[in-house]
Amino acid sequence: MTDSPADLVITGCTVLVHDDQERIGFEEEAAVVVRDGVVESVTTASAVQDLAAAERIDGRGQLAMPGLVNCHTHAPMVALRGVAEDLPTEEWFNDVVWPVESNLTERDVELGARLACAEMIRGGVTCFADHYFAMDTVAAVVEECGMRAHLGEAYFSSQGPQGREKSLEFALRHRGGAGGRITTALAPHAPYTVDDADLAATAELARVHGLPVHIHAAENRDQTDVSLDRHGGTPIEVLQRTGILDTDVLIAHGTGIVDRDLPVLEGATGRVAVATAPRGYLKFAWPTTTPVRALRDIGIPVGLATDGAASNNSLDVWESMALTALIQKHTTGDPRWLTSRQALHHATLQSARAVGLGDTLGTLQPGRRADIVLVDLTGPHTQPVHDLAATLVHSARSSDVRTTIVDGRVLMRDRELLTLDVRAVVRELGEQMPALLDRSHGRRIQDYKT
Repeated sequence: MTDSPADLVITGCTVLVHDDQERIGFEEEAAVVVRDGVVESVTTASAVQDLAAAERIDGRGQLAMPGLVNCHTHAPMVALRGVAEDLPTEEWFNDVVWPVESNLTERDVELGARLACAEMIRGGVTCFADHYFAMDTVAAVVEECGMRAHLGEAYFSSQGPQGREKSLEFALRHRGGAGGRITTALAPHAPYTVDDADLAATAELARVHGLPVHIHAAENRDQTDVSLDRHGGTPIEVLQRTGILDTDVLIAHGTGIVDRDLPVLEGATGRVAVATAPRGYLKFAWPTTTPVRALRDIGIPVGLATDGAASNNSLDVWESMALTALIQKHTTGDPRWLTSRQALHHATLQSARAVGLGDTLGTLQPGRRADIVLVDLTGPHTQPVHDLAATLVHSARSSDVRTTIVDGRVLMRDRELLTLDVRAVVRELGEQMPALLDRSHGRRIQDYKT
C-alpha cells in the first residue's frame, strides 16, 4: 500500500473471496482498498483504520462481493415488459415482439437502455452483455451512466450483407470505449435467422479483427430437432462447420444442447461459453434447461443472464442465480448440485469469463477492476446467518444491494441512483408507447421459423 490517499476504502464488511483453487470463501471484519479503478487490496478493517482516502464507505452489516454480470440480455426491451404474455415462443415473436420492434426508433432504444441500466445498477449488476439494434445509442448510455458492457449490433441474413457489415463497424468503432468499460462482439442473431454463408463470413471477420461472437444457438429443443431434420446437424454442429466455434463465442441459452453436441463443444478451438437465463425457459414452458452440469464436466463456463425483459419481465440476475441453483437440483435429481457456493461461482468468475473478462473481473483480488456491490445482510429475511453462501443465494434479494461501484466509481449509494434520472426516463418512455406498440401496419422485422 502506498502512502498517498486511496480513492475509496470500504471498511468493516464481510468480503466474498476466491482462494487459489477458486473456492468461495468469506473474510469477516475486512476492508477493500480501491485505487485508480482497481482493487489494491483486501485486508482487515483494523489495517485501514488510519489510511487516508478520498471516499470511505462504512460496510458494517454488509457483504462486499464482485458486481454481477448479466451475460445475455436485450436491455432496451424493458420498453416491452409485459406486452407479450402467456404465449408460445413462435406467437410471442411473430404476433407481438417482431411487429413491435419494426417500430423502434433510436430514442426508444436510448430510453429503454437508460431504464434497463437503472434497474441493473439497483440489482447489483455492474456489467451486461447486450445484443440488440441501434447499439450506438446503448454505448452512449453506458458511457454516461458508468456501467460496464459487452455490446454487439444484432443482425439477420434477411438484411443482406449490410447487416453483417454494420455489426462489424459497430464492434470496431466502440471496442475499448467508455474508458475501457465497453468491449464489443459480432452479433449474428441465430443459426435459424443467419445462413451458413453469413456465419462463415462472421467467423472469418472475428478471426481477422480479433473479435468475439455473441449468438443465440440451440435455444430450445425444438430448434435442435428442426435443425437436425432440415440441415442434418444440430445448431451447435452448424456453428462448428461454419467456423464460429473456432472463435471466442458466447452462446445464449443452449437449452437445446444434446449429448452429441458435448464432444463438439469440448473440441472447439475457440473460447466457448454459455449464458443461462432460466426464468424465461420456465415462462415459455420449454421442456429442458441449460445443461450446466454437463457443460461444467467439459470445462465450459456458464454465466448467468436474464434475457430481455420482454420475455423475462426482469433484469434480476440475483433471481437467475437462485433459479439456476434450484432448477439444476430439480433436473438432475440431485439436491447436492448446484450448491450455493457453486451458484456464487457462476455469478462471479464464470460470468466474467463468459463475457471475455475473466482476467479483469469476477473476484475481489488485487489488480482486478473495482466492480463491487455491497449487500445488506441485516434484514429479517437474511437473519440468522448459519451458512453465508446459502443466505446470499436463497434468502437475499437484489433489493438488498445497497451500493454499486464500477471502476471504483459509486453509481448507487444507499439505494440512491447517482447517474440516471428514472422519473424523467419513465415519463418520456410513456409518451413513446402508442407509436411503439402500434401493430396495425402488419410488418415484422423477421419471421420466427426455426
